[in-house]
Parts: sequence; structure tokens; C-alpha cells
Amino acid sequence: MKPSTPVIERHPWPPFMPRDARLLMLGTFPPKPERWSMPFYYPNRINDFWRICGMVFYGNRDHFWNEAERRFRQADIERMLTERRIALWDTGMAVRRLRDNASDKFLEIVEEIELERLLAEYATIEAVVTTGEKATTVVAGQMGVAVPPIGRPVSAVMAGRSVALWRMPSSSRAYPLSLDKKAAAYRAMFDALHIL
Repeated sequence: MKPSTPVIERHPWPPFMPRDARLLMLGTFPPKPERWSMPFYYPNRINDFWRICGMVFYGNRDHFWNEAERRFRQADIERMLTERRIALWDTGMAVRRLRDNASDKFLEIVEEIELERLLAEYATIEAVVTTGEKATTVVAGQMGVAVPPIGRPVSAVMAGRSVALWRMPSSSRAYPLSLDKKAAAYRAMFDALHIL
């Protein structure tokens, strides 16, 4: 019997775009709903993205974590993002999971983000930050630049202006770097972009 082709999943959420966003952070695609602790970006309770942000902005890895409910505090996250003018979306608008998980290695992007259209619509965005290898590959390809080294920007021209592309360490626990070192890398990036 021939194996079935994995179903195409569409992205479950619209972009989170503060009106005057300066920074656009892009992952690849959310995990399956059973892994969500909230219906928002980086929802998996074992993903370290919100712990990194807690350490960088508040000096507390658990700033956004509600231990009693075993979930991240979405309202506090959205408030922080809006105040700091940080937008979030992903590079995959539609994907196939080639394995039953969220690993980038086993995600086939069927439809990519229309990054140039988004940057044209949000003219205040000065930098794009990717939080994983697959997301970086998609964005660098659309921008027509080489994939930058981790923690260093490259400059690109898109939507009629210069935009910096930063590649950051993955916030996945599978990425072999300690939480402290990930937070230090993100802190340096946010500092360089005058977001701290």
C-alpha cells in the first residue's frame, strides 16, 4: 500500500503586528495544537523563546510563565511586544509535516511568507530576525542575500529600503546551546537594535 501524502496545514494565526513595529521576528511554523500552552507564537511550554525574552527584558526566565496554569501569559507577552514595537510571524504559511512533530528538519514549506509585501505594508520595520535555520534560509532567499552567521546581521534591500537580517539561535530545547548563552545572544541583538 502506497504511503499517504501528509496533509497541508495552514498557519493558524494572523501576524502579530504592532502598528509602529520596528522589528519583525520570524520562526518557521507552530507545533501541533496539542503542544500549545496558548494560541500564540512559540506556544510550546518546553520552547525557550519566552524564557529568553523574560531573561533579556526582565531578568527572570519565568516572567511570562504561569506555573499554576502551566502556560505562558499571553496578555503580558502581547503587551511587552507592543511596548517594544516587536512584530511576530512565521515563514511558513502552509506546510506538510513529514514526521509527527514540529522539527524544522521535517517540515516542508508549501507556501512561504510574502515578506516583501509585508515590509511594504509596515514601513517602520527596520530589521528582520529569524529564530531558526529553516526560517533564515527562506528569508535570505527572498532577500537575495547569503545566510548570515548566528548573532550577526547582513544588510538587504527589500520593499525599497535597507533592512537588516539577523539570524539567531533556535529557541528549541533541541538546539545545543544553554539558555544563558541563547539569552546573551538575543540580548546583544536587541541592544544593537536599541530595543532594550
